[in-house]
Amino acid sequence: MLKMTYAQEEPQKTIDVEESAEVFLEEYTDEFQETFFEALKQKGIQNYDRAANLLLECKRLQPDNVVIDHELAKTYMLDKRNVFAQQYAIEALVAEPENYWYLDTLVAILEKQSNSIEAVSTTIPYEKKELQKNLALIYYKRRKYNAALTVLKGLSKSDFKKELTLKIQDSLAKVAERTTSKSTPVVYNTTRNDDPVKTLELNLEQQLKLGQYRMVESRAKDAVETYPLQPYFYYAYGYALYKNNKNDRAIEVLETSLDYLFENPKLANKIYQALSDAYKAKNNVFKSNEYLRKIKPGF
Repeated sequence: MLKMTYAQEEPQKTIDVEESAEVFLEEYTDEFQETFFEALKQKGIQNYDRAANLLLECKRLQPDNVVIDHELAKTYMLDKRNVFAQQYAIEALVAEPENYWYLDTLVAILEKQSNSIEAVSTTIPYEKKELQKNLALIYYKRRKYNAALTVLKGLSKSDFKKELTLKIQDSLAKVAERTTSKSTPVVYNTTRNDDPVKTLELNLEQQLKLGQYRMVESRAKDAVETYPLQPYFYYAYGYALYKNNKNDRAIEVLETSLDYLFENPKLANKIYQALSDAYKAKNNVFKSNEYLRKIKPGF
């Protein structure tokens, strides 16, 4: 069994504000302590607006206290005020870029807005290697294996990179095993094929021909997570998104498929056509024509 060591890997090795408030507050004034404890109490009973106001008072008393920024981020997130939550989460992370929990909170806030870390990469010290290690670990724990692998690609060789990559590959193999072992509700391809990737590809292709775009969207999304290096699954997912009028996400997925495409002009043409159609649906004629010109005749 692999034993992995990270700077801030496990929760029990990291001081949590609410579990060790006494330690945190030893050096602060009575007024600050009372206000802080009352803020935690109000947050605990889901009175988030009152909790946020009390934390802002704490920040007035201790303007440079990064723990308060993090608490404000968590409180605003619980109150579904994600713009404010993101602002304070970024401030906390900028102050302490190697803090695992500050980054974890920011990722959670971004996910609630259907955003990724790329949306704020220019406002945080993303170049810090410890931050990137923490991000890869956060994605792994959230079962976002493809995203974790993407982050790991940018890191230099290390035991951390090697061991986390192995853990991700092991997790992907288990997901693939579960996917291929359970019965599939709709199977149109009945030809014997021992390759689960090819079988799934053929089934998705036939579902696309039948116009079952909602089912394809769901199945292809799972396929992308299970087989993150297979360009056809990105194409099927992106095309289904386009057919379901989710053009922004469709374009993002279809353009990602090109990163994994090698020597397959027929599939390339399908991707270019889908991208052209998605951009046309967004009234972006320039980009639509740009992808149309990439289509090679004869395939």
